[in-house]
Amino acid sequence: MAAFFDALQSIVPIALFYSAPLIFTALGGVFSERSGVVNIGLEGLMVIGAFSGIVFNLTFEDTLGSVTPWISILVAMVVGAIFSLIHAVAAVSFRADQVVSGVAINFLALGLGVFLTKQWYGKGQTDMVDKPFYSTDIPVLSDIPILGPLFFDGIFVTSYVAIAFAFLAWFILYKTPFGLRLRSVGEHPMAADTNGINVNRMRYIAVMISGALGGLGGAVFALTIAYNFSQATIVGQGFMSLAAVIFGKWHPLGAMGAALFFGFAQSLSVVGSGIPLLENVPAVYLTIAPYVLTILALAGFIGRAEAPKANGQPYVKGSR
Repeated sequence: MAAFFDALQSIVPIALFYSAPLIFTALGGVFSERSGVVNIGLEGLMVIGAFSGIVFNLTFEDTLGSVTPWISILVAMVVGAIFSLIHAVAAVSFRADQVVSGVAINFLALGLGVFLTKQWYGKGQTDMVDKPFYSTDIPVLSDIPILGPLFFDGIFVTSYVAIAFAFLAWFILYKTPFGLRLRSVGEHPMAADTNGINVNRMRYIAVMISGALGGLGGAVFALTIAYNFSQATIVGQGFMSLAAVIFGKWHPLGAMGAALFFGFAQSLSVVGSGIPLLENVPAVYLTIAPYVLTILALAGFIGRAEAPKANGQPYVKGSR
């Protein structure tokens, strides 16, 4: 029993740690796709968020002191929202193929980030930040027997902020008039238009929210895990977040649960060698486990997950 508890104590904080960026980005995907705009560009939004968060942090760490990482992620949200306008204009205004537009966002973000990094820092990666997020013990809660060491000891605050965002996203989407309007344009845009809802405006807002949350996810990843930016900072996390959207059936809490599952899979590659049950498993298997589990999860659930009916369909006023 003690060995099992020790294993949990090593896995749970790392799982929460890796889940936070995926939760933020997956929530962004939920907002976009609930409005009817497919967002394959989550990977690119994470890249641009990681880049802007790191660059801002390096530039202003001496001026802003201990609040630098918090302001850095806010800046990343703004940059992500602005960058996502490219996808919104292409997909909503020009009615371009949304998958192609999203792929273009991924390539553009990585190319722009790497190019500016080489221009500004003279090498393929930025310097390491001196003001990242650090793990901490949550006062009082960390003293709770059993649960305290598991969930509140050596935890990154960003993990619980991400979980709080998931519940906030659920409330906005399902308990507010704004959420009802947003979901209506993703299910039946013509009916929404008939009832006076501006379909294109709602989709623009949703894509920008998606960009802000994707940028937030990328910056949190960079400032808790990577500590710098290079072309290898974000490698597949955006696609895992997209998988979490589908696995979670386009629901904020479902996406959070899926992201926690994928975060758990990632944690195995970090701490697996120290767990008695997994210590003899070759390291390469633990490294690929998150991606294999992602594929298996989608293969098992995608058939029963129904996307919003108008997802991926450009809206032309007056058309059915």
